[in-house]
Amino acid sequence: MNKTKGYMESEISKAITLWEKEYLGRGSVSVKADILRDMIVVTLKGILTPAEYAVCETKEGILSIKRIRSDLVESGVDDLKEMIQSITNEKVRSFFTDISTQSGERIMVFRLDNDYERTFH
Repeated sequence: MNKTKGYMESEISKAITLWEKEYLGRGSVSVKADILRDMIVVTLKGILTPAEYAVCETKEGILSIKRIRSDLVESGVDDLKEMIQSITNEKVRSFFTDISTQSGERIMVFRLDNDYERTFH
């Protein structure tokens, strides 16, 4: 069976959701992966707790939550890279992430060694 781009995006979304629950202890409200050229862009919505939103009312709180959440994800980045490689058979060259303390969204970007999107054309 030839796997479609949509199928692979769905598999990546499911794997990230599972990783969040197992590694971070809770999952996002929604996870959406998009394959774009040599990147996999993952949007995670609903990641902040009500307590974290309350802390984010000050600039110091925002910086603190961003740093803690970033440290948590970075501590598991090797697992994330391995997971993406096992799904796509592509090596992950680099990983980027940031969080919006206003919307409660996180963006993850996995840069791959090759243009993975071409495999679906």
